[in-house]
Amino acid sequence: MSVWDDLVGQGPVVEQLRSAVESDGKMAHAWLFTGPPGSGRSTAARAFAAALQCSESPRGCGHCAPCHQVLQGTHADLEVVRPAGLSYGVRETRELVLRASSSPSGGRWQIVLFEDAERATEAAANALLKAIEEPPPRTVWLLCTPSPEDLLVTIRSRCRLVTLRTPPVSAVADVLVQRDGVDRETADVVARAAQGHLGRARRLATDPEARRRRAEVLAVPRRLTSVGPAVAAAETLVKAAEAEARAMSEELNESETSALRQALGESAKGRMPRGTAGALKELEDRQKSRATRVKRDSLDRALLDLASYYRDVLALQLGAGTELVNTDLAPELRTAASQGTPEATLRRLDAIMECRERLDANVNPQLAVEALTLALRTRTT
Repeated sequence: MSVWDDLVGQGPVVEQLRSAVESDGKMAHAWLFTGPPGSGRSTAARAFAAALQCSESPRGCGHCAPCHQVLQGTHADLEVVRPAGLSYGVRETRELVLRASSSPSGGRWQIVLFEDAERATEAAANALLKAIEEPPPRTVWLLCTPSPEDLLVTIRSRCRLVTLRTPPVSAVADVLVQRDGVDRETADVVARAAQGHLGRARRLATDPEARRRRAEVLAVPRRLTSVGPAVAAAETLVKAAEAEARAMSEELNESETSALRQALGESAKGRMPRGTAGALKELEDRQKSRATRVKRDSLDRALLDLASYYRDVLALQLGAGTELVNTDLAPELRTAASQGTPEATLRRLDAIMECRERLDANVNPQLAVEALTLALRTRTT
């Protein structure tokens, strides 16, 4: 198994990155990985980092010590940056640039993998630009954003662009069957529901609670009978997103806290050495900040699930002939399509996109979603 195996449906990207690894000295020192949610931006960047540090030939073997360490996030010459909050500040960026300027301690490159680089503030982006303009000879920056336009033009003009696409549903389903042991029927359903997002599909396939929360979101349209139920539906949608965010955060928090306590010298009886309380408190603060971001991201995913419902309705109204995302709701979708017009469905989709923009502008989630459900109920003509 090579480091490239998790890049589902990304053949051209794999070839691009393999070629860059083989060029070695001619390789660019700044890379920008872009693509829609679920396309595997971070996965591709980490695979590239592993191949750059790989000690075997051809590089990217996936089984040597450097490959394993990079994939596990423990390689001494790899720094993975995941903004904990809604933004990444200039002070943090300057500290990062300083660390990135050091020479590799044992690997071939000093690599910085910056996930969600679009969260950098303007001042942070300017500090990052200076480092990318004149990088040390053995330092490589790997930046991940949904779109090139999410970064300053001066940064993206200095980066080699890697564009990923949403993996085909069939490819995602194949991975679930072959690697996760999911039965073919379930794999096909969740791969379509996740719209090509492998991580989301895997969670839906293996976590009954995740499926239940998604079902609650897709039940919103049939609950919009009057103002009262519409407001209640908004509360249900927000709570479903909060529950998913809480589940994801608790899973991450537990592993991080356990790893830190072990690294700080926790005793067999669970006692911590003196002077470690500050490090644990700092981790707790970062986790709280991340929880806010995860909650907003989960709500955005819920809105996209809701949009997939109306997308299916619109496809049926227009006779597009495309495969439905929510195949298990086909009878309900056909009824909804027959009772409305394409124009009304488009207005509902616009309302969902407007709600996403409001949330991105930090509008109170409950108020934003209540406005959405009321708009979905009234935008029928």
